[in-house]
Amino acid sequence: MVIKKAPGPSYGLAFGYGVIPSIVIGSLLASHTLLAMPIVIRFGALSLEPVVVAIGATMVSDTLSLVIFGICVSTFTAGFSPSGLAVQIIEVAIFVPLIMIGVSRAGAWLLNKLRDNQAGYFVTMLGIMAISGMLADLINLPDIVGAFLAGWAVNAAAADHPAKEKLDFIGKAFFIPIFFIVIGFLIAPIAVAQTIFNNFWLVVGMVVALILGKGIAAAIAGRAFGYGRQAKLTMWALTLPQVAATLAATLVGYNTLNAAGDRLLTQEIFNAVLVLIVVTSCLGPVLTERFVPAMIREDARTKAATA
Repeated sequence: MVIKKAPGPSYGLAFGYGVIPSIVIGSLLASHTLLAMPIVIRFGALSLEPVVVAIGATMVSDTLSLVIFGICVSTFTAGFSPSGLAVQIIEVAIFVPLIMIGVSRAGAWLLNKLRDNQAGYFVTMLGIMAISGMLADLINLPDIVGAFLAGWAVNAAAADHPAKEKLDFIGKAFFIPIFFIVIGFLIAPIAVAQTIFNNFWLVVGMVVALILGKGIAAAIAGRAFGYGRQAKLTMWALTLPQVAATLAATLVGYNTLNAAGDRLLTQEIFNAVLVLIVVTSCLGPVLTERFVPAMIREDARTKAATA
């Protein structure tokens, strides 16, 4: 389902943005947040294959979109050169498996030794995240990429240890609110309204590109796996919301300047993304609430017909 990146760069190029900003916009539209997952759980549909595929697609698309985003940020700030890009790609190809496999397994071994020491366990989890961040910085990737992969590594290494809940609590009670406070400082309601009024088709185009891209991805994936119409629509609805990764990456892109002082993402794109987040965060759960029951009935009919 990662093929949904295609409409993003096309959208950027269509509105006159450069190649790198257009690819960044595509990477933003590729990621998504499973905001409507509680609805799926409430209907008892979490184990259905289309839902599992959507969850797997989220993991893959979010990872790839952030890696591509990181390469674009590095290229934009340092300037483009074929050799530099080649080195960056090689570094990323080493970095991602190193964090997701190497650091994860080494961390799991070390944490297992500290299983009965909650304080040591907690500090070690923080150390895993710090190491991931430093490695990302060494190859000029944005901190957000290192943080995202560090979260994966810690999740895989810590399993269900109680200390992991404490780290999760600190993140939800401290770091996430601070992040949204920073976002709030940057949001100017009048500027957002002016963007909608003065750049109406820019905003509408982003929303349409997102909805179209997710729909194409769900249709192709559903056809490849032989899913029915309701299953395809459910996957589409689940992958619509743009919240966490999109918002964080947009903030980094907005604050990224090249040597000439130009922003990677303009104020107009930043405001358009805010509108996109609001629209998709409402649309995704509403559609999921409608499509999941129909998918369950469709799955039951299919099983009855093949029994």
